[in-house]
Amino acid sequence: MAEGSEAFVIINNVSKKFGGTYVLRDISAIIRPGEILGLIGRSGAGKSVLINMLRGNTEYAPDAGSIIYRFNYCDSCGWLELPSPGKKCGKCGNDMTLREVDYWATDEDDPYRKAIRRRIAIMLQRTFALFGEMTVIENIFEALGGGMDEQRKVERALELLHMVKLEHRVTHIARDLSGGEKQRCVLARQLARDPLLFLADEPTGTLDPQTADMVHSTLVEAVKESGMAMVVTSHWPKAINTMADRAVWLESGEMMKTGAPKEVTSEFMVGFEPRIEDTVDIGQPLVRVQNAKRYFYSYARGVVKAVDDVTLDVGEKEILGLVGLSGAGKTTLSRMIAGLGEASDGKVMVRVGDDWVDMSEPGPNGKGRATQYIGILHQEFSLYPFDTILQNLTICIGINLPAELAKMKAIQTLLGVGFTRQEVDRILYAYPDTLSVGEKQRAALAQVLIREPRLVILDEPTGTMDPITKLSVAKSILHARKELGETFLIVSHDMDFVINCCDRAALMKDGKVVALGKPEEIVSHLTDKESEIMLHGGAEE
Repeated sequence: MAEGSEAFVIINNVSKKFGGTYVLRDISAIIRPGEILGLIGRSGAGKSVLINMLRGNTEYAPDAGSIIYRFNYCDSCGWLELPSPGKKCGKCGNDMTLREVDYWATDEDDPYRKAIRRRIAIMLQRTFALFGEMTVIENIFEALGGGMDEQRKVERALELLHMVKLEHRVTHIARDLSGGEKQRCVLARQLARDPLLFLADEPTGTLDPQTADMVHSTLVEAVKESGMAMVVTSHWPKAINTMADRAVWLESGEMMKTGAPKEVTSEFMVGFEPRIEDTVDIGQPLVRVQNAKRYFYSYARGVVKAVDDVTLDVGEKEILGLVGLSGAGKTTLSRMIAGLGEASDGKVMVRVGDDWVDMSEPGPNGKGRATQYIGILHQEFSLYPFDTILQNLTICIGINLPAELAKMKAIQTLLGVGFTRQEVDRILYAYPDTLSVGEKQRAALAQVLIREPRLVILDEPTGTMDPITKLSVAKSILHARKELGETFLIVSHDMDFVINCCDRAALMKDGKVVALGKPEEIVSHLTDKESEIMLHGGAEE
C-alpha cells in the first residue's frame, strides 16, 4: 500500500451510545486500499461496535460523526471498485467515476449504499455461518453465486479452498468439520464474495495456534493479492503485529493510541502480569476414563478415530486442561465425560458420592445421576436474547431463590468472572445484544458457575477475551475451585491460560493422549512454532 494512495474509508469522529453509555466516542481513522488496520483492546472496548458500524448494520448507526466511502463507480453496469482516478471498469470496460458517499447519511434504498454493502465481507467472533447439510465445496459455490460458468466456478472454489488449506475436506459435510475447519470454510466463503473491504472480528480467537497462524497468513495474502482494505480486531498483540500496517488501541470506546502496531501493542500490554500462584489439595478421582474409544464412520473418510484408547483420571478439586490442535479429539472426549456422547469401547465414569456412574448408561438411573452435577460452557455458547443478564443468570436457568438473594448471587458471580462493580451495574439489566462478544462470554461462564456444579467443563472459555480479562477468569476459576470445591476440565489451545490455571494438562493428537503432566512439562512436546505462539500469544512481539 503506497503512502499516497487514495483514501477508501474515512471514519470521522464517530460516537455511539447504548443505554445512555458511550461505547464509542470521537473515533477517527482513514483506511486505504491494500492496508490492514488493526484494532486492539479489552473486551467491551468498542472494537466489535466499530466493525458493525463499518458493515452498515442498522442498529450500529453512529449517533454523531460520519463514515465516508470513496470508490470508483460504473454508471453503465453498476460495478464498484476501489478508488483510482481514470481507471476503466473491470466488468464492461467503460469509464468509471470517483464518488464519495456518506454511508449513514444516505437512505437504506440508495443504490450506492447497497453497492457498498455488497462488497463488504465480515467474519464475526464464534459464528460459523455455514450451510451445515451442504458439502464444503457446495458452501463455496453458494457464496460465489451466479454469473460465472460452471468450470470457472469449480476452479475458483478450489483456489479458495487451497488458499485456506481445506482441499482435503472438499466433499465433507460442513457440520462434520472441526471448529478450526469451519472457521477456515467461513473465510473461504467471505473471500468468494470478492470484497473491497474485509472486516475480521477476532477471526482466530477460538482457533489453535497453528490454525490461527495459517488464517493470519491467508488474510494478509488476500489483501496483497486483491488490493482490498481490511480491518481486523484482536486482543492479542501477536495477531495485530503480524497482520496490521497500522494499529488503534481502544479502551472503553476511546482511542488511546494510534500508530505502528508494535508501538501500540507494547503500550497496551504495560502492567500485564500473567502469573497466578494458587494451590489446593487434590482429592480422590472424580472422573475416570479407561481405554475409552469413540469411533464413527464417515462416507468420505471411512472410520474416524475421534478418541482412540484414552486413559486418564481427574481428581476432585483438580483443574485439568485438555490441549491440542483442532480435530485432536479434545472436545469429543469432554463431551463423553459430560454424557453427551457414548464411548464405542472402554469406560467413562463420574463419581457421585461413593458411587461410580457409567456415562454410557442412559436414563435418570444411569448417567442422569451425574449430569445434574455437571456444568458445561460450550464453545458456541448462547444467552437468552430477550432476557436481561440478571434473568439469564437466575430465572432462565431455574434458580429457585428469593429475588433479592438471586440478584446478590448473580452480582457475586459476575464479579467472580472478571467484571468490575461499575460494569456489573451497567450490564445487570442489559440485554445480551448490547454486550460485546467478550462480555457475553464471561456472562455465559457466570451462567454456568452460578449453579455451583461439582464438575465444570469449559470448551475454549477464553477464546475471545483480552489478556487482562483472561487473567481475571483464571482467578475466578481458581477461586471457585477453592471456595466451592469445584473440579474443572478445560478444553483449550491457549497454553498461557492453561499454565496459569491448570494443575495438569493432557496433550491430545489424533484422538490419543500423547503427554500428561504439569502444563510446563507439556510444552516440551509441542513443536517450536506451536510453543512460541501458544506460550506467548504474541505478548512479547
